[in-house]
Amino acid sequence: QVKLRESGGGLAQAGGSLRLECVASGDTRIFYDMAWFRRAPGKEREFVAANNWSGQSRLYADSVKGRFTVSRVNQNTLWLQMDNQRHEDTAVYYCALDPEEEHTQIASDYPYWGQGTQVTVSS
Repeated sequence: QVKLRESGGGLAQAGGSLRLECVASGDTRIFYDMAWFRRAPGKEREFVAANNWSGQSRLYADSVKGRFTVSRVNQNTLWLQMDNQRHEDTAVYYCALDPEEEHTQIASDYPYWGQGTQVTVSS
């Protein structure tokens, strides 16, 4: 079974940077698409960014394009470099894995999830 663990969250100033890391463990044969989602207070979970098995195919939400960079360091490790952070980026960030190579932005398509890491950006 696949397990995911996020790290790197914390408190940042507006305009600052943080780098999140997700490490997956388990059956490496199903480590295909990995993604980041986030849930802000009072809002539903939303897609942030994703990277496929090779790390070459990337997807970004419009709200983070040009500011965040998702990187597939290797098959079991995913980074999210967050630059020029805004107060509205404040959320719990979750790592997710889809073993079916769907290149999807839909949360329900990802069966494996981490526990989340809190990111707080002051205004």
